Amino acid sequence: MPCVSLTGKEQFTRHEQTEKTTPDHGLHARFDELAVELEPQVIGWRHHLHQHPELANRERETERMIADHLRSLQLDEVRTGIAGHGVVGVLRGGQGGDRVVALRADIDALPVKEESGEEFSSTVVDEDYPGGPVPVAHACGHDCHTAMLMGAASVLAQERAGLPGTVLFVFQPAEEGPPIDEDGGARLMEAEGALADPEATMVFGMHVTPYPKGVVAYLAGNQYGASVLIRITVHGKGVHGSTPWAGIDPLPPAAEIISAMGQVYRQVPGYDPLTITIGHVEDSGRFNVIGDSVQLFGTIRTTVEPDMELARERVQRTAEHVAQAYGATADVEFLQPVPAVHNTKPWIDAVLPTMERVVGHDHLVQAPPGLGYDDVSYFVNRYGGVYLQLGAQDVELRADGTMAPIPGGRGIAMNHNSHFYADDSVLVTGVRMHANVALDHLTGTISAAA
Repeated sequence: MPCVSLTGKEQFTRHEQTEKTTPDHGLHARFDELAVELEPQVIGWRHHLHQHPELANRERETERMIADHLRSLQLDEVRTGIAGHGVVGVLRGGQGGDRVVALRADIDALPVKEESGEEFSSTVVDEDYPGGPVPVAHACGHDCHTAMLMGAASVLAQERAGLPGTVLFVFQPAEEGPPIDEDGGARLMEAEGALADPEATMVFGMHVTPYPKGVVAYLAGNQYGASVLIRITVHGKGVHGSTPWAGIDPLPPAAEIISAMGQVYRQVPGYDPLTITIGHVEDSGRFNVIGDSVQLFGTIRTTVEPDMELARERVQRTAEHVAQAYGATADVEFLQPVPAVHNTKPWIDAVLPTMERVVGHDHLVQAPPGLGYDDVSYFVNRYGGVYLQLGAQDVELRADGTMAPIPGGRGIAMNHNSHFYADDSVLVTGVRMHANVALDHLTGTISAAA
């Protein structure tokens, strides 16, 4: 779930028009027509998914809905139960061909209470989720991603006779990260060979973000950062609150560790963005009991992966030494590592003409690297391809590169915020982009060697 800051003069660079053009194979215009025809259905799918969100590794009804739709298209194969509730549809084109494009969407929601004000807002509460009950909402736009890819499957399936190659429709669960004691997500899909039969020759995907509606942002380099989940357990000695001298209170060192994390980044040399965040605390005590332990949960994000190892070492050293100063101990674990999403320049250069055809020259911008993560990196980094950002909010890009809310609009609401929203009007753009990229890769127009 990527989150990218929308302030600062140097955040965005306007796209320079490429001189390279892509041939018209006759299907591009047909794809656009079909996408427009399907728009009401795509919006309906998105609204249904939004009202019925499911958390990581629990996307049972979402899986069922996707699989039923793909089967209705009479694809060559529809595989379910991958990495939990993942779905892969296989469409073999009528013109033969060795290329295989994998179009990917993530399908899980977040444990967030929705306050977007949408008529189709979620009121779902998961009673059984670890640490629950918790509210559930699509506060990162995965409902949009899923609906757009379902729409693209419909478009491509209708014109399969003209496709020279194979399309994989990859619906991935648990992108937001499974519960800490579970496995899942893209890493597990990859381990189970989701994109290996037939093996993808390109991976493509998009993420809706708080950019201007219809704008597509891209970056050659690390589009999203590397990530790791931190679990720090501070061990003390439990005792009654009336006799604190008889025990070791783990709360003071835990509090100091949280404060110290804000300084650790200063120990990592260089100028690349890095952040360490503690977002959740669990204590074993109560109002009159000093507990035995406190658990801190957080994340490290780095825009360049070599900084991750050094940041991890600094986090561990700081936590252990702070705890020791209080007579306590600390165990530090680094879990669920996710590599950075890396768009190589040859792949970006190859995809740019397709992007320009779909959204127009004035709707392309180069974005800065962000500290959000997306585990699509397991696919893109292995097979090659591109991951883009699709603007979906009432904001405008000013001439000086800054972003600002449009007067009278809904403003800026970041991903993972309870007020996050995405405008339905951008869904048809996502359908068109998926279909056009697929065709252009299968016909040889999009290639890292192009």
